[in-house]
Amino acid sequence: MKGAVFIAGTDTGIGKTWVASGLVAALATLGPSVAGMKPVASGCVLTPDGLRNDDALALQAASHPRPTYDDVNPVALADAVAPHVAAQRAGVDIDMPALRAAFDRLGTGHDLVVVEGVGGWLVPLGPGVEVSDIPRQWKLPVILVVGLRLGCISHARLSARAIVADGCELMGWIGNQVDPAMEALDDNIATLDRLLAAPCLGILGHDQPAAPALAVAARQIHDRWLINFP
Repeated sequence: MKGAVFIAGTDTGIGKTWVASGLVAALATLGPSVAGMKPVASGCVLTPDGLRNDDALALQAASHPRPTYDDVNPVALADAVAPHVAAQRAGVDIDMPALRAAFDRLGTGHDLVVVEGVGGWLVPLGPGVEVSDIPRQWKLPVILVVGLRLGCISHARLSARAIVADGCELMGWIGNQVDPAMEALDDNIATLDRLLAAPCLGILGHDQPAAPALAVAARQIHDRWLINFP
């Protein structure tokens, strides 16, 4: 594996998977083999193949070459609640070494791995374990997906501050307009651009194709932080 990045979010339901799977596909067009990963996912549906999560399936489908589902999503939890609660209900201990083993297997077969978190930065996974431990322990640079809606400035600044305080590199941020009627959208974006100590890698408009903006973001990530391919 030549590079990896962690996709964090200011909250749940703000488009992390939309961004992560789009970046996987866009990075793959630049030459490297790329895998998406969702280490922990709650809200999984029981299928003939086992528990499956829509976010993880989207990441698997965008990956090239296509990895096994168990490596993309090593911890699949049925209940659509906070992951530590879903794990407790299922009698599952979320084991960091097991997550790392799946990450390493993806890295063996791919040049790049895009790892998507669950919920926000400080969501607990179990006693003494948080989502933030994944990028911190694996030393992954972080891209913050900001859900563009009322309150996003404080949420983004608090998340960015926590990422840096935990010793992780904040590579940049991507805005996703989750509220189609958000007032003062451009003013809020300008404020985020001024106050966040990381570059804006792209803005995704509500109900607009994400591919063009994510292609630009992927090129920046590829050239500045990961690996340059001929």
